[in-house]
Amino acid sequence: MSPSPPTVVLVHGAFADAAGWLGVIDELQRDGIRVLAPANPLRGLASDAAYLTSVVEQIDGPVVLAGHSYGGALITVAGTASNVVGLVYVAAYVLEEGESLGELQGRFPGSPLAAHLEQWTCPAPDGGTATEVTIATEAFPEMFAADVSPSVARILAVSQRPLVTSAFTETAEAAAWRTKPVWAVVAGADQAINPEVERFGAERAGATVVELDGASHAVALSRPKAVADVIRDAVHATTR
Repeated sequence: MSPSPPTVVLVHGAFADAAGWLGVIDELQRDGIRVLAPANPLRGLASDAAYLTSVVEQIDGPVVLAGHSYGGALITVAGTASNVVGLVYVAAYVLEEGESLGELQGRFPGSPLAAHLEQWTCPAPDGGTATEVTIATEAFPEMFAADVSPSVARILAVSQRPLVTSAFTETAEAAAWRTKPVWAVVAGADQAINPEVERFGAERAGATVVELDGASHAVALSRPKAVADVIRDAVHATTR
């Protein structure tokens, strides 16, 4: 019987949508790799991870999860699904069980992004009001997409999807990297997440790490082939 290659599920992070994976999707599909890039609700770590888990569990066959930025926190939890065979972190948070984004970030100097977040209010599920954040439009190109074309960066800046602030304090219910093989891409010039946060998490998880010097937080857009190469490695290593 021939090996069953995994489906790659690409999970975007905050201030973005699945379009951030366009170049990576194209690269993977050219190799005949099955890809799915679902919409991330961005409504909180527990609920977003639960949603991702439901998506993964409905896929027939093995899955490699790739998460960008906040999406890394989600694959850390959802990666415990029985059909997940590998994890790929792309300029992402790699949480430990019981750890929050704020706690992990707090171990290192803050990134420049923090000074450029804008707060908004939105309805909460309980009928009250929640707070969400986006990046100031004028700061977005430098903070998020410094190595993406200016015209694309401007479009991304005005089409952001906000993240609820409670996502920074919720803790991870599990750490799938303790039992699954891990790969990671560190964006060397990331202004949204301190690259030291990315390196620390990747090393703690025992990841095979590729660092891309000069890459911005939008590394999947600016360096799609390099990111796809790492995901391909994960697919090939976990095909069985």
